[in-house]
Amino acid sequence: MRKRWWAALAVAVIGVSSGGFLLKPVAGPARELDLAGDIARGDYLIRLGGCVACHTDTEGGRAYLSGGAGLETPFGTFVPPNITSDPQAGIGSWTLAQFADAMSNGMGPQGHLYPAFPYENYTLMSDQEIADLYAALMATAPVAEPAAQNQVPFPFNIRLAMAGWQNLFFSPNRFEPEEGQSETYNRGKYLAFGPAHCVACHTPRNALGALDWDKALTGSPGGTGGRAPDITAAALAEAGYDQATLVDALKTGFTPGFDVLGGAMGEVIADSTSHWTDADLTALATYLLTE
Repeated sequence: MRKRWWAALAVAVIGVSSGGFLLKPVAGPARELDLAGDIARGDYLIRLGGCVACHTDTEGGRAYLSGGAGLETPFGTFVPPNITSDPQAGIGSWTLAQFADAMSNGMGPQGHLYPAFPYENYTLMSDQEIADLYAALMATAPVAEPAAQNQVPFPFNIRLAMAGWQNLFFSPNRFEPEEGQSETYNRGKYLAFGPAHCVACHTPRNALGALDWDKALTGSPGGTGGRAPDITAAALAEAGYDQATLVDALKTGFTPGFDVLGGAMGEVIADSTSHWTDADLTALATYLLTE
């Protein structure tokens, strides 16, 4: 009897310890929050970060950034929320500190954010970029209509469970340039892993929805929006891409074989990459085509 009691106690202690570990806050380096945001730079970041493609359901008749179409995943359908400056339906009541916490640590005023929102990528952004993006979003026209609710079944609708997910899979930090590489290459790598979050769609995930970083950019058999192809240097070269044709595809949607990139990638091109500067398009192409 005593042995069984001690065994039960040991299991309880291990369970409590594990629970404590999985529930501890996950946070990266503190952000500088007294920076003045630049709205023009922030408007560009809205396009660079894919905010329009996700948070504007044009087919559903939604206004700019007032809520996106549902993203279907194995865990349910996540609806990108209204991120206009409306204080009730949008994020107009958020402080810069709250916005930075959401972008950097996956923690919103309502609790833990689902990783369908790519804070794993946005955490790499600089403090100034966070301030600029916040300023631009606060300057948007307020839309008082909230987005639809997520359709996520139990137990995935328990936001506290995301604390465990973050402790297992999330390491918030800022981008570190790769030594020995050019500024253009590092800018492209930053875009792919940071705000443009190419890696979020073009990388396979495990059973719990975490990215397999060892297979970054090798394609995903069933990402949101459908299959996302391999975009490593070897795969792109095999598909006939060089720097000029890859830049052109990101601008116009036309491939080297004169096909048209449609589906989710078509939306990304229309709402995001076609608005980028030539320098950023060249940087991303340079990085992706480097072996």
